[in-house]
Amino acid sequence: MATSPNYGWLEPDNTDLVKNGALAIRTLGNAIDTTMATMTPKSIVDAKGDLIAASAADTPARLAVGANGETLVADSSTSTGLRYQTGVSLNGVINGAMDCWQRGTSFASTGNTIYTADRWASFRAALGLTVSRQTASLEGFQYSLRAQRDSGNTSTAVNYVIYSMETNDSVRYANKPVTLSFWAKAGANYSSASSALGVQWTTGTGTDQRVIDGYTGASNIVATNATLTTSWQRFSFTGTAASNTNEMGFLIYNTPVGTAGANDWFEITGVQVEFGSVATNFKRAGGGTIQGELAACQRYYQKSFSTTTNPGTAANAGRQNFSSGVNNSGWNAFTSNFKVTMRTAPTVTPYDAAGTSGRITTLSSGSAETNNVSASATYIGTDAFGFFITLSSQAGIAYHYVAEAEL
Repeated sequence: MATSPNYGWLEPDNTDLVKNGALAIRTLGNAIDTTMATMTPKSIVDAKGDLIAASAADTPARLAVGANGETLVADSSTSTGLRYQTGVSLNGVINGAMDCWQRGTSFASTGNTIYTADRWASFRAALGLTVSRQTASLEGFQYSLRAQRDSGNTSTAVNYVIYSMETNDSVRYANKPVTLSFWAKAGANYSSASSALGVQWTTGTGTDQRVIDGYTGASNIVATNATLTTSWQRFSFTGTAASNTNEMGFLIYNTPVGTAGANDWFEITGVQVEFGSVATNFKRAGGGTIQGELAACQRYYQKSFSTTTNPGTAANAGRQNFSSGVNNSGWNAFTSNFKVTMRTAPTVTPYDAAGTSGRITTLSSGSAETNNVSASATYIGTDAFGFFITLSSQAGIAYHYVAEAEL
């Protein structure tokens, strides 16, 4: 007897006698029937859009179709290893990979809330905390943010890293399942009890408040701890934003104990807020590019200094220079346009050529420059600002600026 090429069913040979035909047909039919009985029945899918998945090895299972607009994602916590969730969205956290540090790359605590990496703030009700940019040594990320208790410091004040989302970005999450995820690791002398890292993710009903100051109508999505090691780990936390969400923010923090060693710190990077109950691959908020991420940051803070030059540095690159003509001693008006439209009319601080805050430089027709000239920006809008100034036989002005419109 011959066999079929795929399933090995017995078939009659071409030379077999006709009288054996009935038996051959019955044998073949039984083989087909047996094979079909082990295959997935069509009744397992009973609605338009259903998919056949698996709940275990050789165990097919039905995955019901999701709602309109939802996206299929892998999720090992479900019976089929798959889940439909709200369509994959961009990251709600600007500068989640710690790429942009316009203000500088190292900051010491002052007892007040201070901004560090773009869109990120820190707070410690004591001195002895240093926040700095670090090389991440993590595949896919260049930088991380380190919050370090200074070596020898004995204060056990809490070390906070803070992100506050403005109302315009927060309202879309109201009454939706959301996931916060990030990568973190600890230094060899990390002193928090049980290597705990606190995570408090909160919504509020106010407008453009800072989460560290306390939200009006505060409601926690998540209030828990992660357990750090000295190796990078990815953590994710899922909940549902309150139905009246009008602002959102989170605190990542630790409570140190004892006296700080040389490496009493934690680092974070790859921070992401997204719709759904599964943490997907990290995405930048600014359309996936560093240029887009920087522009998103500049909505809140921007400067005329070069990206890698700290504000207050004596530097010519990027300086605003204006000429009013030779020896013009009357009123003069000068306007600078912002690089991107800012969140709100910012606070503008000028710097003269020597890097002195609150001062500008005047230009003489003989190319001489005079620093330390007092001046204040005026007519500040979200797209531009200006100076009105009386020049005494000068030919123009020059200055750097910093514009801040943070929450």
